[in-house]
Amino acid sequence: MRWPFAREGNTHIAVTAGLTLALFALDVAVLPWLALAATLFTLNFFRDPERVPPADPSLLVAPADGRVIKVTEIHDDRFLHGPAKVVCIFMSPLDVHVNRVPADSRVVDVIYREGSFLRAWADEASVDNEQSAVIAERPDGTRFCFVQISGFVARRIVSYLKPGMEIRRGERYGMIKFGSRADIYLPPSAEVLVAVGDRTTAGVTAIARWPWP
Repeated sequence: MRWPFAREGNTHIAVTAGLTLALFALDVAVLPWLALAATLFTLNFFRDPERVPPADPSLLVAPADGRVIKVTEIHDDRFLHGPAKVVCIFMSPLDVHVNRVPADSRVVDVIYREGSFLRAWADEASVDNEQSAVIAERPDGTRFCFVQISGFVARRIVSYLKPGMEIRRGERYGMIKFGSRADIYLPPSAEVLVAVGDRTTAGVTAIARWPWP
């Protein structure tokens, strides 16, 4: 049976659970219940359920669980170097934080940049916050980018991806601790299927459709 929690949470789970058991054994007032609440929060945060992406290969899936806070069109000078459509997803501390690959592709580059820890829903967070961006290329040569962005609480970005790797839609590729944001940069030809306020499920929710050759 597969362990239903992200491996990045194993130490956190062990520490909070161990502390909870110790405090209950000591039979002290209040503190064991606070520790139990911390353990339950930790288990909830690091949960890692199985996901099945939609069958249609033209659909690009959400890289994160959360709420769509922005859908816009910009001229992107950082990743795609041209016109782009951008979808921004905010992850609260109660959402699943395991991130998943949006589409079958090859990793062209992984760009990590240190930065601030502004509120993840702020517009400035896309540029100013600590982040890890993955530029990927589909088999037909179309490039897109998906970015993990830290938030006010989040202080660590985890990504397993390296340039040259072949990645598959819906597979796990990292996570952000504890509350954060994911931005997806798409070519102008992509059809965005979500709107501000929509909820997304990583690896499942279709957020855009590629123009299929």
